[in-house]
Amino acid sequence: MAAKLVLDMAAMEESFFSDTALIGIVCALSPHRFCQQLNRKMNLDFVRRPESDPMIKVGGEPYHFHFFEYCLPLNGGRYAIYRLKSDKQVLLPEVKQLDYLWMIECGAPESQAATIMQLLRNLPDIQLAQIIPTDRLKNSSHLLV
Repeated sequence: MAAKLVLDMAAMEESFFSDTALIGIVCALSPHRFCQQLNRKMNLDFVRRPESDPMIKVGGEPYHFHFFEYCLPLNGGRYAIYRLKSDKQVLLPEVKQLDYLWMIECGAPESQAATIMQLLRNLPDIQLAQIIPTDRLKNSSHLLV
């Protein structure tokens, strides 16, 4: 008889979110325009990764949320941007007022997040940029890519 394997989501989330910081962003720009502006103003190179788009089902209907990624060239860190809205659905209901979530994965994510947040607040199309504690997110498993 084969043994039943159970995926430990809590351990998986803990591993995924270790060495990360999250910035919640309110911005009315479309996902591509938003990332294009970040690329231009902050000298980054966010790339759309449709194969990594988070997806949730609501009433049997699938909703896909755009995912963009930028791998830092020297330190092996990574930036990820999640679009939190698709049509009228939200990826994370607990932060439904936000449009985007920027995940920073590196050696010193908190200090990096503080620097990025200040830069974001200087961009004219950004209405809000704030650090979001990962423990505030009840549906953080939706971010696993």
